[in-house]
Amino acid sequence: MFFHQDATFEQLSIHRVGNKAQDEFYVLSDTPIDISQDEVLPDLLMQYFMKPFSKANEVYRLYHPNDDLQLNEVYYFAKQYFEGKIAFHDMSQQLAKHLYEVSEHPKIKAGEVYVVALKNVQLEGEEHDAIGIFKSENKEAYLKVYPNAGGFDLDYEQEAININKLDKGVVIVKTEAEEGYKVLVVDQTNQSEAVYWKDDFLKIKARNDNFQQTGNLLKVYKNFVNDKLDEAFELENADKIDLLNRSMNYFKTKETFDQGEFEEEVIGNPQAASLFKEYQENFAEEFDTPFQSNFEIASPAVKKMAASYKSVIKLDKNFHIYVHGKRDYIEAGFDEERGLNYYKLYFEAES
Repeated sequence: MFFHQDATFEQLSIHRVGNKAQDEFYVLSDTPIDISQDEVLPDLLMQYFMKPFSKANEVYRLYHPNDDLQLNEVYYFAKQYFEGKIAFHDMSQQLAKHLYEVSEHPKIKAGEVYVVALKNVQLEGEEHDAIGIFKSENKEAYLKVYPNAGGFDLDYEQEAININKLDKGVVIVKTEAEEGYKVLVVDQTNQSEAVYWKDDFLKIKARNDNFQQTGNLLKVYKNFVNDKLDEAFELENADKIDLLNRSMNYFKTKETFDQGEFEEEVIGNPQAASLFKEYQENFAEEFDTPFQSNFEIASPAVKKMAASYKSVIKLDKNFHIYVHGKRDYIEAGFDEERGLNYYKLYFEAES
């Protein structure tokens, strides 16, 4: 878990980065901003920058496709700063230049880039220094009402920033440097336009921890049931839903995942279990994310994946059957006289 309640700003620099593909430019400030004398602004900025990370469960690493971390620009300049080899403001300028160089998608919006040095951020029970990089792209109009001559007057701010809507952000926590640091990311913009933030600017990959293991296993098993099993077995939709329900129940009731136990209790068929293992291996190879045969189940990952596990059979546009268990209480058939498929449901009581 990530906590920022005791965190403080040490330094803050702001620059502006345009869209390189649109022949826009970047504007670098000469010096950092001093907010130490302001009683309100630090709290507002902390809310704007850090609140979106309070629900971040997935931890990433900085990396480079060539396996040389020094070639990752964000990692290189962050490490230089953490080791005292570059001044904070110089680092922030280099990061802004790098962001400009990768801002080549025609729909990327220009915006302000905020780079902050943080003290006492808490991640997974330990306090660390950190660097935060944030970008504001979307502006809104705000009304301002104020007393005037016995009444009220009205004004507005056309290009204002909503502090409850951070567009993009990253927190690089000063720990495990040799592995690419611990990194938390927020990206609220359209993914088809914003892939540059994670892939081009940061170059990050998910850390293969319990959260990642849990989410990947559930994701792969769902795809396996929906796509692969039909090639070897004739499955009705009710069978697929039953398999998915059993897997979700396993993850909700167990504290640890055990591959053998899962194959026996959930899959329940040696041939299907063998196919699933092969499916896992193909996924691990394609995405460079190996699976562990045993790991602690991460409840937040289960909760996240549960929303994508559908337990409904849709029949034309007339009926939906929600299946939460008791697969043997459902029968499918075909009515020759009517020329229609049917489901027969058994139940003990109507509620």
